[in-house]
Amino acid sequence: MNGSWSRNAFVYLLILVAAAALFLNVYGPTEQPQNKSLSEIAVLIGKGEVERIDVQEEELKVLIRGSDQPFVSRKEDGIPLTRTLQGLGVDQVKLANVRINVVPPSSSGNWLALVLNLLPLLLIAGLFLFLFRQSQTGNNQALSFGKSKARMFTGDRPTITFDDVAGSDEAKQELQEVVEFLKEPQKFVALGARIPKGVLLVGPPGTGKTLMAKAVSGEAGVPFFSISGSEFVEMFVGVGAGRVRDLFEQARRNSPCIIFVDEIDAVGRYRGTGLGGSHDEREQTLNQILVEMDGFGTDTNVILIAATNRPDILDPALLRPGRFDRRVTMDRPDLSGRRAILDVHVKGKPLAPDVELDLIARQTPGFVGADIENLVNEAAILAARRNRRSITMADMQESIERIAMGGPERRSRLMNSKEREIVAFHEAGHAIVIHLVKNADPLRKITIVPRGDTLGLTLYAPEADRMLYSRSYFIDRIACALGGRVAEELVFGDITNGAGGDIQRITKTARSMVTRFGMSEKLGPLQFGRQNENLFLGREISEQRDYSEEVAEQVDSEVRRIVDEAYQRVRAMLRTHRAQLQAVAQALLIQETLLAEEFVAIFEGTLAVDELVDPLAAQPA
Repeated sequence: MNGSWSRNAFVYLLILVAAAALFLNVYGPTEQPQNKSLSEIAVLIGKGEVERIDVQEEELKVLIRGSDQPFVSRKEDGIPLTRTLQGLGVDQVKLANVRINVVPPSSSGNWLALVLNLLPLLLIAGLFLFLFRQSQTGNNQALSFGKSKARMFTGDRPTITFDDVAGSDEAKQELQEVVEFLKEPQKFVALGARIPKGVLLVGPPGTGKTLMAKAVSGEAGVPFFSISGSEFVEMFVGVGAGRVRDLFEQARRNSPCIIFVDEIDAVGRYRGTGLGGSHDEREQTLNQILVEMDGFGTDTNVILIAATNRPDILDPALLRPGRFDRRVTMDRPDLSGRRAILDVHVKGKPLAPDVELDLIARQTPGFVGADIENLVNEAAILAARRNRRSITMADMQESIERIAMGGPERRSRLMNSKEREIVAFHEAGHAIVIHLVKNADPLRKITIVPRGDTLGLTLYAPEADRMLYSRSYFIDRIACALGGRVAEELVFGDITNGAGGDIQRITKTARSMVTRFGMSEKLGPLQFGRQNENLFLGREISEQRDYSEEVAEQVDSEVRRIVDEAYQRVRAMLRTHRAQLQAVAQALLIQETLLAEEFVAIFEGTLAVDELVDPLAAQPA
């Protein structure tokens, strides 16, 4: 650290000295002696104003009495000065009063002037030579634009292995072959097998793609070069391609090794779609990657592993056999995968006896590895905040709610009594419909405590992972979402904007049933419109309409019919159970949060509202 700092300080000092010398040499103030002709000097001698004349070859320096700045003049070569001045009419007596010194010729002054003039150029040349040598050794980035920014990790002491990666057993099996090749390449070469040159890890964010690549390096015990796709591209043309060449050259020198490129879609997109046409910097970088992957010889044990969550936008030339031969999908973990990931992240953390990891795994469908790691970390923070020595199940439950509901409880966000009552009846309407329909996911919790952007929340989640969804499930899901809106209308005779998010989900679900899943009896099993979606994020990017206006009217009519039928069904449910709706809302106004067991007891009448205790009123004054 100190050596690097001292070298940088020397470089900066050298730059400063060179710049100062050049500036002073060019722009610095210089006092040049005045030039006089011999005739003017003869006149001055005649007036008695000349004190001394220094003669050095043909150059004369004339010093006037009472002045420190001499005049400069020149005499004719080979003619003595006294003869020249007498020829110009200078009286011999006046000339005798002037002291004439003959200075022997010297070359030191000329050499010194030459050195002073060349010093800035020499300093600048030395500076560039120093920076060039430093950039060649990789110790300075000033001239190393084309050097790769990849971070190298040696495989001598692996910190991450397959034991640290849970929930992706199939991906481990696929990558185990890569590990065996790096450890025992002769076994594959003897059978004429060729290991894939590239492995593409695809999956949603947070599923552990980077972690899996590091685990492959740790298992194989080989060097690991890590770089992001965006680090290849700079504002200078050709820099990205140069960095690709340098990266692969380093990899060949350290083979066997692994190159890991994270977010390769930053440089691997379809060519011809950029603003610069087919010759922009990103596409030149991609072309160089393709060339380098083709240049891998059979005796070069370098494997390229790349990760992306957008495989749909990668250039086909990048995905063809011979480049990224193998695609490994790392999807969201299932129930057993989440349980295994929990075991990894709770290792070394003190857990209370009441913590049920199986229950936590069931309550977190859709969570990826990063979500589960954050869940355990948030629970540990909550336990430390409450001065506990171990993490309890209550901490885990609150951590799940923080992640699923968009943040911690916002009890400081005060609502007036009217709004609080509307929110209570809204959430009670959701809960009752969820309880009554057959195909809804089980109810977990109801609360009117604000979290994030929501004023209240009814939490319901499946008990197990679900891959297929029936038509009746979608219809019941629409009904559950309508429960809050219908409850507001029945009780208050008016509606609010609180159901805005519900209506958005209702519309999307009903339209998907008609246009994507073929669940309309009138329109049949047909798909209307082509949706371009992000493969793993589930976001609709655009929709291309490929049907007529008449079909569009029929689609709108079917969407409205599905929603209207669900609306009338929910309205009949809540009218029939108006008393239960009133009881659940009153319970929420008193207790603010109801668990599923408490809701069922109130709905069935086994728990009276009067038996509930206001948590705020129960606190000591």
